[in-house]
Formats: sequence, C-alpha cells, structure tokens
Amino acid sequence: EMPFQIIRNDITKVEADAIVNSANPLPIAGNGTDGAIYEAAGHDELLAERKKIGPMERGNIAVTPAFALKAKYIIHTVGPIWEGGNDGEYEALRSCYSKSLNKALELGCESIAFPMISTGVYDFPKDEALQIAIGEVSKFLMKNDMMVYLVVFDERAFKLSNNIVGEVQTYISSNYVKEQSRSEYAIRGTAFRTRRFKDEEQFMTPDEIAELDRVNNRIKHPNLVTNSGAIERNTEATFQEKLFDLIAERNLSNTEVYTLANLDRKHFSKIQCNKNYHPSKKTAMALCIALKLNMEQSKDLLSRAGWAFNPSSKVDLIVQNAIANKKYDIHLLNAELFAFTEETLGV
Repeated sequence: EMPFQIIRNDITKVEADAIVNSANPLPIAGNGTDGAIYEAAGHDELLAERKKIGPMERGNIAVTPAFALKAKYIIHTVGPIWEGGNDGEYEALRSCYSKSLNKALELGCESIAFPMISTGVYDFPKDEALQIAIGEVSKFLMKNDMMVYLVVFDERAFKLSNNIVGEVQTYISSNYVKEQSRSEYAIRGTAFRTRRFKDEEQFMTPDEIAELDRVNNRIKHPNLVTNSGAIERNTEATFQEKLFDLIAERNLSNTEVYTLANLDRKHFSKIQCNKNYHPSKKTAMALCIALKLNMEQSKDLLSRAGWAFNPSSKVDLIVQNAIANKKYDIHLLNAELFAFTEETLGV
C-alpha cells in the first residue's frame, strides 16, 4: 500500500490501528465526526473513558480504547475554531496532526486514519486545512513508516483552492482528447500491449504505436539482425537500470526516493532487486515526480516500462501538468488527482 492515501469513506468503517476523533473539548459526545465515532464505538463505554480524561485544550490529544471500532485506539484531538487565522488556529491544527501521529508511533501503530479536522462546524477553510494535513503527514513520513489515511466523507469535506482547481481544469480542458479520438487511434493488439494496458485503456497516435512496437521487439529480441545482416545489440537500459542511474545522478537515498514517490519500502525493494521489473503506470509516474524529472525525461522513463502518457486520461493530464509546472510534491499532486478523479499515485 501507499504510505499516505486520501480515501472516500465513513471513518467509523475504516480499519486502522488508530482512529483519530475530532473531539469536543468537553467530555461529551459532540456532533459530526465526534458523535459518529461515539455511536459506532459504543456511546456509554467511550463516554465513560472520555470523562476520565476531562476537558482538553485545543491542539492537544488523549487516547482511549476503540471499543467496537475496527481499531485498537481512538486518538482524541481538539481542533481549533476558525477565528480568521490570527488566533493560533494554524499552529493548533498542525499540533493536532503532529501529536496524533507521534502518539500513534509511540503506541506501536502501523496505521492511522484521520478525518478532516476542524473543517466542519469549526469552519476552518478546507483547502488550507488540507494543506496543513498533507504537510504534517509528509514531514512525519520522511522519518517514519506508517500507513496514513485521510478520510473524506463527502465532497463538501474536501476542497482545493479555486486557484489550483482552475489551473488544473484549464490544463485538462486544453489537452483532453475527445471521445472520437478513440476510434482514430485505437490500439491494435500485440500481446505485450494487451498485457501492459489491460487495466487502463490507452489511446496513442500511430507514431507512438510504432515506437512502442519497436521497444517491444527489442525487449523480446535483444540482439536483432538488420537488413544488412549485422547484429544490432540492445544497449538501452531497462526501467530499473535507468531508475537507479537517475537516483545516483541526483544523489538521493533509496529511502528518500520511495518516500517522495509515496511507495512503501517492500515494494521499492522489489524494484531494486529485479532488473526486469515492470511497474504499474501509477508507480512509474510517482517515481517521475519523486525524481523531479522534466517532461522528456518522464516520457523516457515511462517508455522503458512500456508506458506512455495518454492524452485521453485525466490522471495522465494532471500528472503532466504537475511536471510541466515543476510541482513535485506527491501528496499535493495526489490531492489534485483525488479532487478530479478519486485516483492517486503510488503502488
């Protein structure tokens, strides 16, 4: 799994070692997420434990058992009420996330699920709250291994700023290939293309198809005989070889790369150990982002795994927009992808 996922779900139904509750500062069951967690966990049992804790300050945390939830612990945290941004709201919200993450680490948790803290009745601006959540989770994951979920209940709870949405929408609208291009450029089937593209329809130009066929042929026949009878040796690096050349060029550690790509360590070790490893397209694109490749470098790395950017895929267009504008934060990019497609990059 990816270390950080934005998912659409009811947080009371998420399986994680720790569930974070956006709690009332007083030992009572509040509204929204707080009330839903009390009902799902077992109202009376949870309330009795919460009363033992007493009143809580904003930005602080406390832990109770999870009772009937699919979790070991509930980490209660009190988010800030939005008062315009000049009353310590940003610091308090950062504290909610950072203290919850560190407490989960202390408790030995391997996974944690957060709601969008303070974005309900406390009225914290959703796009700013999202950026704080992503920032704190990103910092934590650079040093620690844990599966982190940001759980979005409905579209109103998840919002990007108009600047981001407008810029991405403009790029999609300018580059999106209409439905009729499917019949013009529909792929005609080599076995390799069928296998590589079975999970995701790809529509390519004739030139792109010819180039992919050339690459496929070189993969199947490393030493080709030319028309003149001479042997043409395949000297092109595999995806894995090229990837680790790029990592060395950038003087990055493996840990930095798989964290920046939102991949887990076990998956990255498979890439490292297998010279002929073929990644999923989303994994390959995530690594392009992690390595801060430009467009041509990204296309080259993708092609070594048998992939190409698809002009009729919104996911691909959003990734290309990020590369073109040098927006290499994988978690912010995944927030954009989730907002437009509910898909994200990584494993």
